[in-house]
Amino acid sequence: MHRFYSRVGISVVISILTASGSVFSQVADPPRPPSLKTVPVPEPTNLSDFVSDRQAAVRLGKALFWEMQVGSDGVTACASCHFSSGMADTRSKNQLSPGLKRITTTGAPNPDTTFHRNLGPVGQVTGSDFPFFPASNDVLSSQGVRNSVFLGVGNGPADRVRQEPDPDGFRVGSTNIRRVEPRNTPTVVNAVFNHRQFWDGRADNVFNGVNEMGDRDPNARIFRADNPTTPVAVQVRLEDSSLASQAVVPPVSGDEMSARGRTMRDIGKKFARYQIPGQPVSNLRPLALQLVHPEDSVLGSLSRWPQKGLHATGYPELIQAAFHRQWWDSSKLIRVGTDGTPTVIDPPTGALAANEYSLMQYNFALFFGLAIQMYESTLVADHSPYDQFMDGNPNAISPQAILGVDLFRSQTRGQCITCHEGAELTGASVRQVRASPTRIRDGQAMDRGFNNIGVLETLQDLSLGAKDDLGNWLSTVKRLTPPPPEPIVVDGAFKVPGLRNVELTAPYFHNGGQVDLPAVIEFYDRAGDAHEGMVTLDGTQIELMSIIGFTPEEKAAMLAFLLSLTDERVRFQQAPFDHPQLFIPNGPGLPRAIMPGEQLMEIPAVGRFGGAPQKKFLEP
Repeated sequence: MHRFYSRVGISVVISILTASGSVFSQVADPPRPPSLKTVPVPEPTNLSDFVSDRQAAVRLGKALFWEMQVGSDGVTACASCHFSSGMADTRSKNQLSPGLKRITTTGAPNPDTTFHRNLGPVGQVTGSDFPFFPASNDVLSSQGVRNSVFLGVGNGPADRVRQEPDPDGFRVGSTNIRRVEPRNTPTVVNAVFNHRQFWDGRADNVFNGVNEMGDRDPNARIFRADNPTTPVAVQVRLEDSSLASQAVVPPVSGDEMSARGRTMRDIGKKFARYQIPGQPVSNLRPLALQLVHPEDSVLGSLSRWPQKGLHATGYPELIQAAFHRQWWDSSKLIRVGTDGTPTVIDPPTGALAANEYSLMQYNFALFFGLAIQMYESTLVADHSPYDQFMDGNPNAISPQAILGVDLFRSQTRGQCITCHEGAELTGASVRQVRASPTRIRDGQAMDRGFNNIGVLETLQDLSLGAKDDLGNWLSTVKRLTPPPPEPIVVDGAFKVPGLRNVELTAPYFHNGGQVDLPAVIEFYDRAGDAHEGMVTLDGTQIELMSIIGFTPEEKAAMLAFLLSLTDERVRFQQAPFDHPQLFIPNGPGLPRAIMPGEQLMEIPAVGRFGGAPQKKFLEP
């Protein structure tokens, strides 16, 4: 709902000659966004170089996404932050993070470790705590793991770790509680259409098989063994694979799923244990802590219902079924030096050293990233009432919702479509970025699909304007040579999210600071909040949104349109949005079977036909 004008936008200026010969301009409204069914699902063209069986890869990806044993604590899964009916996070206790992304005016880190909502790190948020700004720079996000250091792979689901005092205030007395991510958790539904992932776009469109950086990391290598006795280091490059780039970040993040210092290779050791010659090997059973519904749309044929886990000897079996042999089969091992340099070695007669890996273990990031990408690529919600309306059913949405979409696309009222463009309802989509990666707005340059709309002051979170761990700009515009002549205004800019199922994904914005959709509409109606703080580090004033001035009837119509974007399959957890059982932490509480001293909330397994909707954010 951004009232931004764009030189490369979709507005059309029509010049009309009057009878007197004078000329005036009238801005034509773009057409209504088409059905999402009109957009092909992006996919790397060289996927078959790696994946031998697509359905097996989807099975592997779904199992890994919902797998609690991935976390260093043996509890935290990728799905732990994407469990709700909207596949986002609707928890409201132990979900606050202080302003850890705050910087100085020179760009130096200046984290704020004070919780300003007077709730502390484990507080229960209520509706009266919203909106967050201007009283607080706290963020409502997702609880992850406790602060700890990785010592090694354990014998069971949990790693061997050493707890260390949390440096950022995630403590009650002398006890660490779960850390909370510094930005709100977005949904994974329809994320396949995004050109990049994360609010700051750091998960690159190109997957390099190792990490999230894509081409920004020229040294990323995995090993390939066309001959099992001679694995060689190779560089891989899969475009339109930002989901894979994103997937390999949380499992090694000390905020989200991992003890600090753990690598994807170490997770490979956990799930693909090395077999000492002449001795049996016992791998962790996939989903061993969780029930899998016998009618699960992907995993049902492997379900052990009513017992937990899958009918599989371990994840090596699933990897071998999904990926070509040259990526996982070798008689040699790979030793990683203290400087990170890998060396091919002969296998020892006993157990592996901590820095020695089989080919399957070493390449685990490749398997994990691509498999989860293939699973998430099935999570396409394209059957909302609005999609049905655009497919040709005139009765699929109400006249009020039709008025809402016309306000949404109006170039004199909402102008929302200027940023939430196309069938994907975001300028950050693969299609939109490919068509025009740089956007010029009011004489200012930025990455297409990213905007600073005044949710918080720029100094609270530099986002797209920051650099990655290798010193590369996250912004593609900042990496252009030569740079554009216009001022670059990417500081404090965040990815424009798609809007389907937005009803189910509260709280909103990167800080989780707005409680519901009416509050979001009010935010845009007043042209954002942090107007005085919308300044780049070099002093450029970022162009503000314009006050809209919706009438009450227009606000109601806009809300009706947004509600028409909900795909009922998502709401009712029907295929492909069905899932295994999951236990998620929900703040400190009474002892439970899996994690003593911690309250765990069960998300029951559902099959292809779905189940009752889960509660929305703050729903009683």
